[in-house]
Amino acid sequence: MIFQSFFKALAQLSDPRFRRVLWLGIGLTLALLIGSYAGLLWLIEWLTGESTELPLVGEVTWVGDLLSFGSFFLMIVLSIFLMVPVASAITSMFLDEVAQAVEDRHYPHLPQADKVPFSDALRDTLNFLGVLIAANLLAIVLYVMFPPAALFIFWGLNGFLLGREYFTLAAIRRIGRTGAKDLRAKHRGAIWMAGILMAMPLSVPLVNLLIPILGAATFTHIFHALNARR
Repeated sequence: MIFQSFFKALAQLSDPRFRRVLWLGIGLTLALLIGSYAGLLWLIEWLTGESTELPLVGEVTWVGDLLSFGSFFLMIVLSIFLMVPVASAITSMFLDEVAQAVEDRHYPHLPQADKVPFSDALRDTLNFLGVLIAANLLAIVLYVMFPPAALFIFWGLNGFLLGREYFTLAAIRRIGRTGAKDLRAKHRGAIWMAGILMAMPLSVPLVNLLIPILGAATFTHIFHALNARR
C-alpha cells in the first residue's frame, strides 16, 4: 500500500495542475532555504562585527557571500537540516490543492471535501512546527551519543512526526479532526513507515525539494486506502 501510494503520486507529475502546484512548492521551498541562508550569513556577520557596505557606501560582505558560487553548496548542505520543517510548512499550505488534484484523478466519485478554516490550519501548522523543531533539537543529544545511528534516529523521529502530520492533514478534509485521530491511532505503524519513506529523501540534497508535494499526494492515497478498510 505504501509504495503503491508513492508511485501513484509520482506518476501524477504528468498532470498539468499537479505540476503547477509542484513547481510552486519547489519555488517557495527554494525561497525559504535562500532566505534562511541569507539570514544566517547576516547573523554571522553581525555577531563577528564585520562591516557591511553598499555602493557609494562600501562593500557588502554577506551579500557577496550569498551570491558566491561556493555558497550554493553550503545551502544544499543546510537543506538537509532545514527541509524537515520546510516540508511540513509547504505541505500544510498546499495540501488542499494537492489532495484535490489526486482525488479528481483517482477518486472522482467522492463529494467535495470540507475546507479546513485558515485559522485552524495556521494554528495546527505552528503547533506542529514547534513540536518538530523541539524534538529535533533534543535529538541532537542522541546524535552525539550514538553517532553511527544518527541517520537512523533522524529518519525514525522525523518519519514518525511527518507521517503523523501528513496523514492528519489529509484525513481532516474527509472525516474531521476526531475521525482523523482515531484512524491514525488504528494504523500508527503503517503511517510511521510511510513517514520514514518521506523522511529518508529529505536527507538527500535536491531530491528533497520534491518531497513536500509528493508526500502530500502519497498520504492522500494512504488515507483513502486505510479509510476504505474501516
